[in-house]
Amino acid sequence: MLKIFLHYLKPYFWQAVLLVVLIGAQAFATIELPTLMAEIVENGIEKNNMDFVFATSAKMLAFTLFGSVCAVASGLLSARIGTAFSRDLRLDLFEKILTFSTDEIDKFSTASLITRTTNDVSHLQETAMMCLSMLLRAPLMCVGAVVAAIRLAPNMTWIIVLGVVAILVGVAVVLGLALPKFKLFQKMIDKITLLTRENLTGLRVIRAFNNEKVEERKFDSGNRELLHLDVSIGRIFSVESPLISLVMNGICLLCIWIGVSLAEADASYIATMMAFMQYAMHVIMSVLILTVVLVMIPRASVSAGRVNEILRHTPKIKWKKETNREDETKTPEVEFKNVSFCYPNAPENILTDISFRARVGETVAFVGSTGSGKSTLVNLIPRFFDATAGEILVDGINVKDYKKEDLMQKIGYVAQKGVLFSGTVRSNIEFGSGALEKSALDKVANLSQSAEFIEKLPKGFASPIAQGGTNVSGGQKQRLSIARALAKNPEILIFDDSFSALDMKTDKKLRKALEPEKPKIITLVVAQRISTVKDADQILVLENGKVVGHGKHYHLLKTSKVYREIVASQFSEKEFESELKIAEKEGSHA
Repeated sequence: MLKIFLHYLKPYFWQAVLLVVLIGAQAFATIELPTLMAEIVENGIEKNNMDFVFATSAKMLAFTLFGSVCAVASGLLSARIGTAFSRDLRLDLFEKILTFSTDEIDKFSTASLITRTTNDVSHLQETAMMCLSMLLRAPLMCVGAVVAAIRLAPNMTWIIVLGVVAILVGVAVVLGLALPKFKLFQKMIDKITLLTRENLTGLRVIRAFNNEKVEERKFDSGNRELLHLDVSIGRIFSVESPLISLVMNGICLLCIWIGVSLAEADASYIATMMAFMQYAMHVIMSVLILTVVLVMIPRASVSAGRVNEILRHTPKIKWKKETNREDETKTPEVEFKNVSFCYPNAPENILTDISFRARVGETVAFVGSTGSGKSTLVNLIPRFFDATAGEILVDGINVKDYKKEDLMQKIGYVAQKGVLFSGTVRSNIEFGSGALEKSALDKVANLSQSAEFIEKLPKGFASPIAQGGTNVSGGQKQRLSIARALAKNPEILIFDDSFSALDMKTDKKLRKALEPEKPKIITLVVAQRISTVKDADQILVLENGKVVGHGKHYHLLKTSKVYREIVASQFSEKEFESELKIAEKEGSHA
């Protein structure tokens, strides 16, 4: 935790120095007040010296105003530093999370990453602000009050020592009991966040299966666990307030008892007793403030550990600072050389010994049953995962030798599930390409078959898109995702089962519209529908992560049993027989 504070507070060093000066000035002003009050009684009121009373009162007023100004200024400054600290920390966390691969995000869980970026950072911010203000002010006040008390009444200082020891012992017991529960509390917060997110994203499915009560019971169970834990922590800390009251009242009684007994010999000692009592309260309050900070520190240390786990984590996928262009080819191409891939801790490979080459102007399609590894294969190109064996070359360069920006600039990617961001239609299309001219927007809208529905929107390209694209249909969302990929003018266009959300008519129109663009790009298509990939230059048939067929449509109909089964399941009997006859005539020449 200390390393995090030092690292993120370093840019605000001089502001922190000014804060220390302000807090020191406030502490000095506050400590002087009881002494001045005692002087008014001893040298002013008892001696009937009103000039001294007025002069000292004016000095007290000046000290009070000065201390108040310093307190306000230090409060504003500590808040400013604290919020800047949390802003910088949250930004670094977010940037680090963006470097994680998909399996690393799954490892931490999305819910936990959200909690760490929000809840844990908030705990650290609160602690930082408390440390900057109270943790500096309290020791200064405590030391100053002790020095003043010793100077004023050295024979009564044992009372302060007794009170401080009592407070520290009590707080140590409370912290010892509470610290283990803080760690568990943060894990429970993660669990509640996970359940909430899971239910909100899966709300339609829950309603469709009439499973609201089951999910309510699941959430209620986790919520009750959190409640019992929170109550348990509350019970531990409920001891603290009575303990503090007991110590403070006991100190007051001891001061009065001793002060009155000494006042029998010297009546002026009453003023000394009152000033000493205030110093004793300053010491106790300073210790109390320190204990409040000490109570926050264990919880913050748990949050710091969770945040540090993200910041210290080394992403599995490491990018080069500059692209190694020694082997770069002049013409765009994608090549897989004996590529295998296995998910972390998985018992066997998802992909095994995949090899093929896709050149500019070609369309390469990947078909196969669910779970055969089609999507995983194309996701290796933009390095959402890294191959565990073999090489993936883009323009002759291994993808691991690319600078991230250089590789991503070549790729237009359309995910299996269309993802849109809050903003406008235009901002979503320009998401990866930057600002576009109206003619360029119209072009990609026409190519992706989005123009028709965009024109019907109230504000056209300026029409708002809700978070996640919830105000457009699944097909519209997917067409806008395709438009976004085309807007980049990519060298490699990847469709990860992107046509499944489109009807057959739109699918056909989209593929026809893309025909003129094909000579300039490499098109990689993962698809379920044979009609989508029928005209591809190469079709790779995958089964259990292995290539069991490679060629064109009619060639595969003749040579691949797996491909024939897929075609037979999608075509009518008459259509299938017709395709087989053509395959017999043309397949061997495809």
